[in-house]
Amino acid sequence: MTYCVGLMMHKGLVFMSDTRTNAGVDNISTFRKMFSWDVPGERSITLMTAGNLATTQSVISLLDERSKATGDRNPGILQAESMFQVATLVGDTLKEVICTHAEAGQRADSAFNASVLVGGQVGDGEPRLFLVYPEGNFIEASPDTPFLQIGETKYGKPILVRAFDPKMSFEDAIKLLMVSFDSTIKANLGVDLPLDVQIYETDSLTSGRSFRIEHDDPYYQKISEGWGHALRDAFGQLPGFEFPEK
Repeated sequence: MTYCVGLMMHKGLVFMSDTRTNAGVDNISTFRKMFSWDVPGERSITLMTAGNLATTQSVISLLDERSKATGDRNPGILQAESMFQVATLVGDTLKEVICTHAEAGQRADSAFNASVLVGGQVGDGEPRLFLVYPEGNFIEASPDTPFLQIGETKYGKPILVRAFDPKMSFEDAIKLLMVSFDSTIKANLGVDLPLDVQIYETDSLTSGRSFRIEHDDPYYQKISEGWGHALRDAFGQLPGFEFPEK
């Protein structure tokens, strides 16, 4: 399984993904699920994947290969003129790969199912964030829905819904994401560290800070332990339940 999150903030975009893949309890591996394309001063694009590993690797390989092509007839991810065009290109590529490998053609519920988060900024356009579905269509993050998730979303979503504020700092956003990922990791063996992080600052048009959070990261351990203690303390402060009188 997988867990990936993209946050749309006033200051830019924050991406975080886990690295666990598994095809059963006896076949667990670590694979990177976050990828970036960067032309300093022109564009910065980050993409995260969830789903069938063969499908997502094929999508990344095709996008990378086509980004190096020249000419305007079939623009690649580095030639697209807007983030909307980038999302359309990613959707078309994902649909193409699934159609190629699925026995009965493209089907959202096939064994080759995958989804993608893609965000960034192109030229003087605004930073944008999209969730691309297996069918090739997509939705966009907005002020009403300022974060998007793929993979094992249900355990970490309540934390983001309650606490995420687009005005917060990048540092607080990463702390919040660590809590969201820790809750998911505790509840689902298919999600685990290391975690990859990428920050994009609005109008920088270049990749920002990127780093990996390992199992022994001391700050992550403090967040994990501190969140558990905070939940128990908060639970203890809630009003006690009383059975209704008969």
